[in-house]
Amino acid sequence: MLPPVADAMIYVKAPSGHAPLCGGVGLGAFCMRVDLEAVRRARVETAPYPHFVARDVLAGCQPAHVARDFPRLDEGGLFLADAAPMGPALTQIVDALESEELRALIGEKLGLDLAGRPTLVMLRSRCQLRDGRIHADSKFKLATLLLYLNEPWMGRGGRLRVLNSGDDLQDYAAEIAPDFGTLVGFRVQENSWHGHEPFEGPRSYVMVNYCTNEKARDAEAARHRMSARMKKVKRLFAAGAV
Repeated sequence: MLPPVADAMIYVKAPSGHAPLCGGVGLGAFCMRVDLEAVRRARVETAPYPHFVARDVLAGCQPAHVARDFPRLDEGGLFLADAAPMGPALTQIVDALESEELRALIGEKLGLDLAGRPTLVMLRSRCQLRDGRIHADSKFKLATLLLYLNEPWMGRGGRLRVLNSGDDLQDYAAEIAPDFGTLVGFRVQENSWHGHEPFEGPRSYVMVNYCTNEKARDAEAARHRMSARMKKVKRLFAAGAV
């Protein structure tokens, strides 16, 4: 059995054949991954739409381990979590993000009934200059979680902005640096506008979407699989392999 959640941590069993990778955490075959109490403490802001920022949610995790286990997605765009092999540290993080304990807490914080809602997990490792344009997220999403996995962020670009409108990137209610262990959650609605200043380079995160239904989730997943195949073909053409 897994350790109880009463201590405000989500524990995930280490994949078979792998030792736990959290430094200094003596838990045998288990490893702390998401600090529920850090999420619970995060204040929910209702304007311009329900959102929260929880910091340092990856209790005991070493950024170097997570970076090592992040798939090699050496181009921009979002990729499905199964697009490339993940190492054990990142696998445990993704499992924790999809846990029922966190689902219930997110639903409580954002005023949503997320029970039984299918999830879509996406990864991004690089940012392109065209990324970050203002958008409100697709209507098939009920809520979005963004878990950032970067070293302390120094640049001006690439900082997520919670926007007051859909036409002005400078009119923002909050700006969040994508630092390691920062979890941003928001309710998807007509005015859930967000974006960031242009940035080009490494910018890693895991995105979890709670979706309205499986049909919509599967259609979005199929779209991303097709996009990944097209990117692969373009790479082969560029390399002269086809």
